[in-house]
Amino acid sequence: MQNPRFSIITITYNAAKTLEPTIRSIIEQDYPEIEYLIIDGASTDDTLAIVQKYKEKISYLISEKDKGLYDAMNKGLQKATGDYVWFINAGDALHSPFTVRKIVEGLNGTMPDVLYGETALIDSERSFVGMRRLKAPERLTFNSFRMGMLVCHQSFIVKRAIAGLYDLQYRFSADFDWCVQCLKKAGEIHNTHLILSDYLNEGMTTRNRKASLKERFRIMRKMYGLPVVLVMHGWFACRTLVARLTRQPY
Repeated sequence: MQNPRFSIITITYNAAKTLEPTIRSIIEQDYPEIEYLIIDGASTDDTLAIVQKYKEKISYLISEKDKGLYDAMNKGLQKATGDYVWFINAGDALHSPFTVRKIVEGLNGTMPDVLYGETALIDSERSFVGMRRLKAPERLTFNSFRMGMLVCHQSFIVKRAIAGLYDLQYRFSADFDWCVQCLKKAGEIHNTHLILSDYLNEGMTTRNRKASLKERFRIMRKMYGLPVVLVMHGWFACRTLVARLTRQPY
């Protein structure tokens, strides 16, 4: 039975209001083979004071200015030494203190290239809101993301050996591009059938959402070709219209 090591990476910037539950969810795991890295963008609030409370449990910390979220993520990837890399950012959390152990138990001694699972949504009070609208597919492949980001980034774990850097040309959707690139390289892909992460459901501004969708269209066109992407976006539009007419969440 192999005991894979997980490099869990948290990106922070002025995250004092949301960071502590994130840290606790990771350091309180009952699985020992965890390397915890915090990459901070030179916070000016109490973020670093909170980190210092748990410094004995943190494997690596850096606080310096960066070029944005994905640049910080690249710094984490370059410092990680575990078998797997996993991003759990400030405000988000591992779903339970047993999450990592349950993942490993489900592997039965194997080391798949990608591990994935479900995502629960929580509010600012850390209360459960509901499950993520897009349910993780039973079988995930490179082609799955033609249907959108079916697996939340926080519930997507990649073997470090195949994890490239984030493409900094994308300001809002480099995570989508990264996940697709990892799936393209992956051999075995393992559905954990677990809720892996709690995602802080704060939403994003309309302006950033539009920019993100435009970037995602470019990525999908690059990966899957324009005809496929046009067909899929037609289907997305129909799904959205039906959801609105029936007043169902889409």
